[in-house]
Amino acid sequence: MNHHEHAEVAPVRKAAFFDIDGTLISTNVVHAYGYYASNEGSLFGILGRSLATAARLPVFGALNLIDRKIFNEFFYRAYEGLTEDRLLTLAQDMFEDVIEPAIFSKAKDLIDEARRADCSVVLVTGALDFTMRPLARHFGADDLIANKMQFVSGKATGKVIPPIIEGANKANVIREYCETHGISLMKSHAYSDSASDYAMLTVVGRPTAVNPDLRLRALARSYNWPILDVR
Repeated sequence: MNHHEHAEVAPVRKAAFFDIDGTLISTNVVHAYGYYASNEGSLFGILGRSLATAARLPVFGALNLIDRKIFNEFFYRAYEGLTEDRLLTLAQDMFEDVIEPAIFSKAKDLIDEARRADCSVVLVTGALDFTMRPLARHFGADDLIANKMQFVSGKATGKVIPPIIEGANKANVIREYCETHGISLMKSHAYSDSASDYAMLTVVGRPTAVNPDLRLRALARSYNWPILDVR
C-alpha cells in the first residue's frame, strides 16, 4: 500500500493579529498611562495629572509620532516601585473606567468574524501586558503579545524587557509567533489603523486597514487592501 493513502491532511492553522489602540479601542496609551499615574496619589498623582494634561498638547502627540520608543520608555518609568498586585488591581479598574467604554461598537464583530474564519485571535500591542489582559479576556482572545514590565522582588523597575514591541518590530514578533505555533503567515490576517504598523500588515497574507490614518488609507488603496471602519 502506498504510504500516501489515508494520510490525514492537518488543517492549516491561521491567526488574526489585531493592533489595539485606534483599531479596537478609541483610547490611546497616553491617556491610559495618565489614568494609572493619577491613581497613584501624592507625588506620583501630580506627575500623572501633568502627564495626562501634557498628553493633550500637540507637542506630546508629535513626540508620540516621532519616536514611539522614546515616548514609551519615558512613560514606563512612571511605574517604578509599584508592586505587581497594585498594578493588576489598577489594570482591572482602568479596564472598567477607561478601556471598556472606549471599545469601538463594531470591534467585537471584527473579532467574531476572525473566529468564524477559524483564526486564532491574537492581540498585538506596544502597551504593557497587564494593562491589556482584561481587554484580551473581554474579547476572549487566544493570546496577547505585549510589552512586559521588568519586576525585581515583586516591584516594577520602570524598564521593559526587550525587545520592545513597537513599529517594525511587531512584524518580527508575529513572524516568530507563527513559526513557534505552526501557523501559516500567508493565510493569517492582520488589522491596524496606523501606517506605523505597515510592517505588521505586510508580513501576513491578508492585511486589513481599520479606521486608517491618511497614510495607511493611501497605502491600503494602492495595495488593494480591504478598508474597514469600526468606529
